[in-house]
Amino acid sequence: MSPTDKGKNRVEEAIGVGKERIGQAAGDEDLEGRGRADQAKANIKQAGEHVKDVARDAKETIDDAGPGVTARRARAPTAGL
Repeated sequence: MSPTDKGKNRVEEAIGVGKERIGQAAGDEDLEGRGRADQAKANIKQAGEHVKDVARDAKETIDDAGPGVTARRARAPTAGL
């Protein structure tokens, strides 16, 4: 996840928190709901970016293991062997 994406997602989440709190204070259920929706949208984006980061890191780990090493060979032995 690029720092720019992280920043955008956090700003979107903060805006959602603000909308929700203003909606609560004003008794505006619609604004409160839009704020919660903005927060959920930002959280989903953050989760998707996290998945991409984990996949990239896993690929780098396998690539760093050297040629001829597959994911199957890289696994730890199972208990009882």
